[in-house]
Amino acid sequence: MQTQNRIFDDLAKVAGGALSALGALKQEIEAMIRDRLERTMADANFVRRDEFEAVKAMAAQARSEQERLEARIAVLEKTQGKSSPARKKSTT
Repeated sequence: MQTQNRIFDDLAKVAGGALSALGALKQEIEAMIRDRLERTMADANFVRRDEFEAVKAMAAQARSEQERLEARIAVLEKTQGKSSPARKKSTT
């Protein structure tokens, strides 16, 4: 009976060692894939999401500033009795 317990103990240790080795192998493969994807994306000139979001926010801010300035120009033109050349309709 004692011999069977030792065999089961040894099998459990071998199985535990194999599982930990597989876990380490999985982590190593994931790290290699992640590194390869990052290099591929860098070579293809992809941008990271945080960089994209920053540029998107800057574009939205520039657009709102442009709209604000257009409204201001329209008010100034109205007060001076002029219309914008871009807004004039062609009579030809």
